[in-house]
Amino acid sequence: MSRIGKKLIAVPSSVKVQITGQTVKVEGPKGKLERSIHSSMSLVMEENNLRVVPKNGPDKDKNFFGLTRSLVANMVQGCSEGYSKKLLLRGVGYRGTVKGNQLNLVLGYSHPVIYDLPAGIEAKVEKSGKDPMVVISGFDKELVGQVAANVRGFRPPEPYHGKGVRYFDEVIITKVGKSAGKK
Repeated sequence: MSRIGKKLIAVPSSVKVQITGQTVKVEGPKGKLERSIHSSMSLVMEENNLRVVPKNGPDKDKNFFGLTRSLVANMVQGCSEGYSKKLLLRGVGYRGTVKGNQLNLVLGYSHPVIYDLPAGIEAKVEKSGKDPMVVISGFDKELVGQVAANVRGFRPPEPYHGKGVRYFDEVIITKVGKSAGKK
């Protein structure tokens, strides 16, 4: 039996949850999400809580039990509070701007990198110490993480000086370069 799957999902009063067969719709102040859950799982609404119930018993399809609970809990939290990822732009001359739904990045290439933000995702550029910081936010946790990974992929941190785009809390272990005159 999954310890995660057994936990109840608290639904805030500002969030509406609608369960239709295997489809779950969650609507809140931040946005609206819809997902189909696995056919071996079902959801039960109890007052202000959601419970994931395996249809074939707790031991039959236990690998989808905790996953389903986590996915639905992420939907509820995203529609009520939202998610955000912070990326640091570390390097000489690295900077970013947001124009409409486009993120313009200068990352040391001969051309600026222009990234079109998907619907439901917002980005803003802040100054964090000496390095600019891009904050990507939205109500869909998967989409926020994917956009952050795409932006990081434009210039991943290199291992010698740590220059590049990195997550705010990411630690880059740098290598020692070649020693000149080593015999």
